[in-house]
Amino acid sequence: MIRAAVAGIAGRMGSRLAQLLCQTDGIELAGGFEFSRHPMVGKDLAEAIGGSPTGKKIGGRIEDVLEDAEVIIDFTTASSSLEHLRIASARGISMVIGSTGFSREQLDEAAGFARAVSCVISPNMSVGVNIMFKMVAEAARLLGDSCDIEIVEAHHRFKKDAPSGTAVKLGQIVAGALGRDLGQVGVYGRHGMIGERTVPEIGIQSVRGGDIVGEHTVIFASLGERIEIVHRAHSRDNFARGAIRAAIWVIGQPGGLYDMSDVLGIK
Repeated sequence: MIRAAVAGIAGRMGSRLAQLLCQTDGIELAGGFEFSRHPMVGKDLAEAIGGSPTGKKIGGRIEDVLEDAEVIIDFTTASSSLEHLRIASARGISMVIGSTGFSREQLDEAAGFARAVSCVISPNMSVGVNIMFKMVAEAARLLGDSCDIEIVEAHHRFKKDAPSGTAVKLGQIVAGALGRDLGQVGVYGRHGMIGERTVPEIGIQSVRGGDIVGEHTVIFASLGERIEIVHRAHSRDNFARGAIRAAIWVIGQPGGLYDMSDVLGIK
């Protein structure tokens, strides 16, 4: 039985992830932790996930779960996840990270830590979204420069980063398929007298409102027709289930940095 601990266990994503871990064969909830000043620290895990008391307390730091866990699943923030990976890698503990907003420099640092331990990092753990990544790459290769490409993402009002990590990944995939550099051709929002759209640009637009779980649309628009590839998440469960699938897969893998395409075998 694989023993998994959850970072940010009292949050919306962490608590649901912990609940689903308790319902999944082959893996079990070994513990969870929050930041040190969180009001749930020291309380029974059941306070965060419901059900009967477990006898296990919510920790106030990652070190509180390292004795019991083989893998840590982390949907906190990029900076927190990177620090958790630094500590976990020194103890030989694998990680699955679904946090978004990593800079290139942070990913390079994560790759350094992951030389000693297996780690999956993905901006989106959904199986459907990762299939979308593959579809978008193929569409971009087939269509080439014949279409204008726009990416529109929508999320709930509480999301702190924009654009979403998934939208950025989609932009990188499209740019890579077309031999472009997203850092040079990405356009994030438009306002005012901006002139005609240029051929190489890739637009990424963000919508925030209500309780939208997550929607991503990639538009390939030419003169006379357009193709849209769309993914809509109906609940956080698909992200949590994908992360659990990654946690089961990552145990026993050689040290290194992986993503969901490795987990799903579609790289």
